Amino acid sequence: MEKRPIDSNAIKALNEMKMELAEELGVSDTFTNKGKLDPVTNIFTAGPVGGLMTRKLVEMGEKELMDEE
Repeated sequence: MEKRPIDSNAIKALNEMKMELAEELGVSDTFTNKGKLDPVTNIFTAGPVGGLMTRKLVEMGEKELMDEE
């Protein structure tokens, strides 16, 4: 696997998605620390947000594959 530089736009988009999902779960206040993304502060918050984020990304990928056919 070739190592490439990380796309800063992708990082920004993923961080925005994390915050949206944290708000959806009602844990956005505990997920941030003084307005900065800090999922390490509360592992019980980061776990559900990460799990939901993974499910949403998989759904998006499946939908994209279905649309290609």
